[in-house]
Amino acid sequence: MTNTLSKMIKEPIVAIVALLLLVGTSFYSLKAYHSAISYEEISSVIVQKQNIEELSRGKLKKLGDMLSFGIYHGYEEMLNEKKKLLETQAFFKQRALKFTLYSMGCLFLILFLYFVATIRLYTIVISIAALIALAGGLFMPIMMMSIHKDVEYLGDVVLTMESKGVLGSISKLFDNGDFVVGGSLLLFSLLLPFLKTLSMLFVALFIQNKHLHSVVHFFKVLGKWSMADVFVVATFLVYLSGSKGDMSRAEVQVGLYFFLAYVILSMIASLSADKMLRKIKE
Repeated sequence: MTNTLSKMIKEPIVAIVALLLLVGTSFYSLKAYHSAISYEEISSVIVQKQNIEELSRGKLKKLGDMLSFGIYHGYEEMLNEKKKLLETQAFFKQRALKFTLYSMGCLFLILFLYFVATIRLYTIVISIAALIALAGGLFMPIMMMSIHKDVEYLGDVVLTMESKGVLGSISKLFDNGDFVVGGSLLLFSLLLPFLKTLSMLFVALFIQNKHLHSVVHFFKVLGKWSMADVFVVATFLVYLSGSKGDMSRAEVQVGLYFFLAYVILSMIASLSADKMLRKIKE
């Protein structure tokens, strides 16, 4: 009697804690997304001010400052403007990393629900968490690429800058006619991961459904691709890091951390769902 009462009290509390962690993960993921987009926009503005035309104008302003003996302050104003942009860029970068860390913290705490939640509830929660992480990995920038050239008298000139995300890159690959690479990324980084995780969530939610066996088979087939998304992300980064410019620079963005979190959560969800299905058969 005591054990039954304790169980009746414990399960709702665990469910509420799980819900709060999922809400926290979603909230901080959204904050990280907006900060990452703002960082991307500010970086684009800074890059525009490092092209040949702007750097040449800066040299002329510097010369004007020197010839005017301190009366003209165009170059100093330009430096102050650039300093403010760099400070804003650093602010949004730190903000994106901070909210990403908070989101990862919520996901980390969700893992510990395994010790207090039922296997069914845990499978549901971990599958939803994996879907949230997958959404972050797909919509947030994964890498920022820039091509530089050292020009005499002007210094470091940025020829081009582009922020790479999974969905945006897939769209661009299709636009450029790279259907094989674009199709592979679409299949392995979006469709299969989404269907695989959704199937585990479906099995946990409708565990008594008469069509369970067909869904279980579907889940097992998709489970064979659990390492394919890891391979695709690695290939994706190598593919995007190639450059025909004189000097390229790559900066990892927060979307990569969310995709990595999805891969880990998806593997744990697979193990949890498999354990749940074995208990049903027993």
